[in-house]
Amino acid sequence: MENNISAELEQAAAIYNMITEFFVEYSFQILGAMIILLIGLFIAKRVSNLVFSLCEKKGIDITLSRFIAATSKIIIVTMVAIIALGKLGISVTPFLAAIGALSLGAGLAAQGLLSNYGAGFTIILTRPFVVGDTISVQGVSGQVKEVHLAYTLLNNEDDIEISIPNKHIVGEIIHNSYKCTLAEVTIGVAYSEAPEQVVDIIRKAIETVVDIEEGKTPIIGIEKFAASSIDIGIRILLPTHLYYQTLYQMNQAVYKALQDNNINIPYPQREIRILDQANGQ
Repeated sequence: MENNISAELEQAAAIYNMITEFFVEYSFQILGAMIILLIGLFIAKRVSNLVFSLCEKKGIDITLSRFIAATSKIIIVTMVAIIALGKLGISVTPFLAAIGALSLGAGLAAQGLLSNYGAGFTIILTRPFVVGDTISVQGVSGQVKEVHLAYTLLNNEDDIEISIPNKHIVGEIIHNSYKCTLAEVTIGVAYSEAPEQVVDIIRKAIETVVDIEEGKTPIIGIEKFAASSIDIGIRILLPTHLYYQTLYQMNQAVYKALQDNNINIPYPQREIRILDQANGQ
């Protein structure tokens, strides 16, 4: 029993001496590597912010600016990590070889992820849309909040975030209405009303609640002749981030304007004839 305890104490002392000798011999290298790493991270962050500011001044869109800034940061951090490892006397060549082998295996096992990254590069380079645009793809729509290499993040007025893998965007049909969303509204008025007067009333009502941008004038006119009414159609672009709020305000203003001008909005009507079989009528 005493021999076992002595052996364990000797082993613990040997480990302690080995750790002490390691820190005594390599303490300055470890400290130097940590200092290099911290300075490198600081410089990488400053350079990334500087690159982003420069891209903004040059008028480069936000998506490409973020990508360039993030890439510059990754490059600097990688270089600093290599220098720090060299300071510790660790050669990075075996690591690079191992990373290459792992990348090959990971690439075969994660083809879906790689396809998302490839699609992300395509989106960033071709820029079919940028941050702030309103897009519809794969049956969903929203305002582009962020564009990452693997996925694109959309946001809507309800503050719901929608994440779409980039491989489901590239190659698909994309509807881009930029910062607005198209609203289509139909209002039925009686055949006894003058359509030109109704259109003018609706247009003025809309202008009281919607800030009409230049070149985005709403289209208002006769959509169809229904059984009980003349259907007036409205097609207007509304700001995506306030779409429903603006739409409801617009509908309220239009309804009030029609009521104030005594424009009749008819109920659906159906004519019923009762035949008197006894008299053959």
